[in-house]
Amino acid sequence: MFLPKYPDSPTPPPAHTHAPTDPAPIRRSLPSVAIDKNTVAVVLVGGVVLTALLAAVAVTAISVAVAAVVLRSMLRDHNRR
Repeated sequence: MFLPKYPDSPTPPPAHTHAPTDPAPIRRSLPSVAIDKNTVAVVLVGGVVLTALLAAVAVTAISVAVAAVVLRSMLRDHNRR
């Protein structure tokens, strides 16, 4: 009762088949990169320097936050008197 009705004959293939006019693009490989000891040393030193700078910024931010809390507490106590 609820079965689909199929056409009597299958649809014919399309008369026009699309063919690409341009050939496939040529893939070029990337040049090889030589990694030697100097390159590794430079990358490691750069990483250490950047990590040290990030740690210095974090310590400075924490110390400024602590100083702000202390000053706020001192000013609040001074205004209460």
